[in-house]
Amino acid sequence: MDLGATLAFLGRRAIPGVETYEADCYTRVVRAPGGPARISLSAAEEAVACRVELTDPSDLVDVTSRARGLLDLDADQPAIEARLGADPVLGPLLAMRPGLRSPGAVDGFEMAIRAVVGQQISVSGARTLLGRIAAEHGSHAFDGDAGQLFPSPAQLAVADPASLPMPRSRAGTVLAIAAACASGALSLDPDVDRRREHAALLALPGIGPWTADYIRMRAMGDRDVLLATDLGVRRSADRLGVDLADGRPEWSPWRSYATHHLWAAGH
Repeated sequence: MDLGATLAFLGRRAIPGVETYEADCYTRVVRAPGGPARISLSAAEEAVACRVELTDPSDLVDVTSRARGLLDLDADQPAIEARLGADPVLGPLLAMRPGLRSPGAVDGFEMAIRAVVGQQISVSGARTLLGRIAAEHGSHAFDGDAGQLFPSPAQLAVADPASLPMPRSRAGTVLAIAAACASGALSLDPDVDRRREHAALLALPGIGPWTADYIRMRAMGDRDVLLATDLGVRRSADRLGVDLADGRPEWSPWRSYATHHLWAAGH
């Protein structure tokens, strides 16, 4: 596993107040069943060092399980390399970046909001807006601590659209996702029926195919999503002379990893 690349990927997208990335260590607060928790992830010798602070010790399994999903620790790396490594385009990319993973999410709702806020703006711009949303509508994780919990669906569903730092139509999409998740109409967890949730996302105002696919890849942990219309993916594919129009079925069931390798090839 290229743990450094995964932590850097998460660190570039860290929401101020909710997440930090310093000295190759990624830290964030998490809304656990028994109360706020904090996870810190870094590299150790032949392992991932994971420090967890819990309000309720019984949340340990839940929180560490979500950390595993965030880092994609359960990827079937030999199978991925066997399929994608044999491809004339992807093979050299895998050789350049062995062990590149497809990061997931600790919270499906948060990831959906991140996807919507990040539409058509830079990564740094999205971080700034998400930090403002967390500060305005979230809550403090621990007394006397700067750690901020990202707002829950219930908290964000009742927000004034004017309080969201984005165009009114996009604010409407954020509120629609929050309402759907708060009511239980939308779940966005890794164990959901992905086709059903994907269709439910597309039925919401302001959710197009790229956004629904990105949420499916990150929030639902789908390892077979090719973001063929993504600008960065398209640029890399064009430079490498590969046509993505047919969805590259020969890369299935590992197309999320193809997406990440094409992204990485553009940096």
